[in-house]
Amino acid sequence: MDSSKAEIAQELPGMIRVYKDGHVERLVETDFVPASNDTITGVTSKDITILSKSNISISARLYLPTKVANPNQKLPLLVYFHGGAFCLSSPFTSKYYNYVNTLVSEANVVAISVNYRKAPEHPIPAAYEDSWAALQWVESHCNNGGPEAWLNEHVDFERVCLAGESSGANVAYNLAMKVGETQAQAQFGLKMGLLGVALVHPFFWGSNPIGSEPQNPSRKALVDRLWPFVCPAQPDNDDPWANPVAEGAPSLAQLGCRRVLVCVAEKDILRDRGWLFMRHCVGVDGWVWWKLRKQKGRIMGFICMI
Repeated sequence: MDSSKAEIAQELPGMIRVYKDGHVERLVETDFVPASNDTITGVTSKDITILSKSNISISARLYLPTKVANPNQKLPLLVYFHGGAFCLSSPFTSKYYNYVNTLVSEANVVAISVNYRKAPEHPIPAAYEDSWAALQWVESHCNNGGPEAWLNEHVDFERVCLAGESSGANVAYNLAMKVGETQAQAQFGLKMGLLGVALVHPFFWGSNPIGSEPQNPSRKALVDRLWPFVCPAQPDNDDPWANPVAEGAPSLAQLGCRRVLVCVAEKDILRDRGWLFMRHCVGVDGWVWWKLRKQKGRIMGFICMI
């Protein structure tokens, strides 16, 4: 279809266009890099299907380090959620393949990078629902009885961490909150040990500007439009999914882990939200470790640009 002749219904400039005839055009992060056996990093990867039924398909990319001193050693598991404003990218782009591949090599962990459904075709909460389904699928391997041999044979399920970048960090946070919610209901709690959550340049927002946000009005205006675009059923930027410290949001004490790492970038408009989130984390009883890392002179997502 010739998109130059179609009429645009909605647009996030430089990112995505939705046309009145219903089709969606993604302008960036549409490339695909196949899974591989990377002899340089010593990491092998493969693509899997977690769930396929009716109109729902959840896939993922698995990573396994092969240069390990003890091949029988069980390794920690990283469950990773890519960024892309809830509407772009996938685990299969060069950006996220290269990042997770390198991370697995350097940290000596097994990783699963989840390909959740994207807005606007599948608005929020589809990303949360898919990611929760993926986490439950991972849990099914706790007793070495799951369908994926790599997880059965190589993962220590007492050492599981969630992580994500930007919108993926938002997904990781909301999953950690759901883990805590289910743990409060013993019969529904996870059977694996969630050690912590790493939030890299997390997408948190709010209706009232804070910190330096007003200094970049054009960028702020774009971010203001994002949440209503991806979550039209609950478009308020103070929805607790988007603003974890909004009035009436669940207590951060509900997080289903006791360790939190937040990375903020100096030139990222979201940075003040990351700082605010961590200030609320400081006073939570029972947490043994928390940390905020500020990356000076960096823009959002630079970690994935390696």
